[in-house]
Amino acid sequence: MDVMGDKATLFETGRFVQPSGEEATPDESRDETADAVETGEAVEEMRLRLAAKAGDVEAVSVLGAMLLRRGDLDGAEPHLRAATAEGDRAAANNLGVLLHQRGYPDEAAGWWRVAAVAGSAAAAHALGRHCRECGDEPAAEYWLRQSAEQGHALGAYALADLLEHRGDAGAERWMRSAAERGHREAAYRLARALDLKDHEQGGEPGEHRPAGGASDGRGQDNGVAARSEAEQWYRQAAARGHRRAALHLGTILEKRGDLKEAGRWYLTSAKDGEARAACALGFLLRDAGDTENAAVWWLRAAQEGDGNAANALGALHAERGQTQTAERWYRAAMDAGDDNGAYNLALLCAEQGRTAQAEQWYRRAAYAGHREAANALAVLLLQGGDTAGAEPWFSKAAEAGSVDAAFNLGILFAGRGEEAVALRWYERAAAAGHPEAALQVGIARLRDGDEQEAERHLRCAAGGGSAEAAYRLAAVLDARRPPQPAHELGEIVHEKTECEEWYERAATQGHRRAQVRVGMLAAARGDVVEAARWYRTAAEAGSRNGAFNLGLLLAREGSEPEAAVWWTRAADAGHGRAALRLALVYARRGELAEGQRWADRAVSYGPAEVAERAARLRDALREELSA
Repeated sequence: MDVMGDKATLFETGRFVQPSGEEATPDESRDETADAVETGEAVEEMRLRLAAKAGDVEAVSVLGAMLLRRGDLDGAEPHLRAATAEGDRAAANNLGVLLHQRGYPDEAAGWWRVAAVAGSAAAAHALGRHCRECGDEPAAEYWLRQSAEQGHALGAYALADLLEHRGDAGAERWMRSAAERGHREAAYRLARALDLKDHEQGGEPGEHRPAGGASDGRGQDNGVAARSEAEQWYRQAAARGHRRAALHLGTILEKRGDLKEAGRWYLTSAKDGEARAACALGFLLRDAGDTENAAVWWLRAAQEGDGNAANALGALHAERGQTQTAERWYRAAMDAGDDNGAYNLALLCAEQGRTAQAEQWYRRAAYAGHREAANALAVLLLQGGDTAGAEPWFSKAAEAGSVDAAFNLGILFAGRGEEAVALRWYERAAAAGHPEAALQVGIARLRDGDEQEAERHLRCAAGGGSAEAAYRLAAVLDARRPPQPAHELGEIVHEKTECEEWYERAATQGHRRAQVRVGMLAAARGDVVEAARWYRTAAEAGSRNGAFNLGLLLAREGSEPEAAVWWTRAADAGHGRAALRLALVYARRGELAEGQRWADRAVSYGPAEVAERAARLRDALREELSA
């Protein structure tokens, strides 16, 4: 009989495993069910005592185990010793448990050995753990293997833990064996091992990457299978109350987009005291628009020492304008060891114009290895004119992976005229997806005559939202287009070319030259209304070419007075052709002096052909005035 030996076995903490339904309950909270259970136990104990008096060895053993579970060591010991003397292996195992609780580990080990030799898997597990605690790993492995091979879950887990500590590849087999038998910590650790194995193959622990990720088919299938299996083990451990497994399961589900189920597991883990789950639940609620409940969970996590949650609370209060409360939470994040606290506090100080304090906190975070803080510190120093102090911080941030810092280094070296060094940093930032860096690389490649590489980088920059890149890409594509035939009335309007689409994208982003170009293309199609709209938009934004072209369009439509208004705006901005047009307008009106004045300005503005025509007009007007 080995039933009692399996129930009364040592757990990791040295305490007894409490069977369900046998936990102590305060007297005031007992109900009828508890009373019934207690009554049933009393009847069972009486039956066992009568059988023990009659010489039933099994009853003696079971009675001793019952008293042991109850904590009555003095009452249990004589019964267990009596049953052990009669050769009951469960009693020998339980006697070992009792002696271990009393502080006699060596004597306990002796009885565990007796029970283990007799075939008790529970005793072999307990003996193996004792040997490991004593530093005798060979003996520990022997006894734990005996327990594990008999199907004992705790023995399999303890053996896996020993082998894993030693770096033995056989650890996974026994961890899996324990997990399959319902050991929740084994299930969790098996899931983590599978996650880490996937991470070594290019994923992240807990990450579920799309099936179309870059890898060969076989490796990809293996990775998907490993992640799926890891999720299954997380789920099993979480279902058995493992709070960290519930946290990891929630993370997997959130990345997959199963937010509702992710929230349930975060909530389960958070209620069990996992601060990281409470923090994650807060972010999930915030993303759903429920900032009030998000703050509740962040507060709970922050009070448990979670720096990320403290930062989130700081950001929430900063958004609400409660800067003092925000600062308090950022400081709490720093106290929790989260470098983001110092960085966020620096940002808060910078927004308030407290530059000296901002620099102090940026430095603290930067010295702790916060790359964005290092970049921000460098920007602050550069704005203060300390170029020499800024460069090493830009370099440190860039080497740590800050894309912005790499771009800023490019700007720094370009400003010194070190174009080759600047280009290397621009290329590094561009490779990481920085649109403005890609634009600079594209411009450099155009300058070198490498149009194909230029186009590639300009496409990246334009796709990333750079209006200047969209305009330059359109110009590159525009230069390749064959000349378009002159517009004729009734001509079918062709679909827009790719270069027109890029011009329009840049124009809608406020790029003035692109707006003028879109207007010119519309005018070439005969769409005067569209052309006027874009010219006006560019002109009102300060484009002198836009103002000049709008004037031409209005003059052709018979609105010369309004045209003169826009030409005046263009001429005042230094546009030679606009000044020449105004000189002609005033000459036709008979206002010769005003015409001569604008002709003088056209001569000074140029370009050469405009200056030549303006000079002739000026001289003619001068002669007319002196006649």
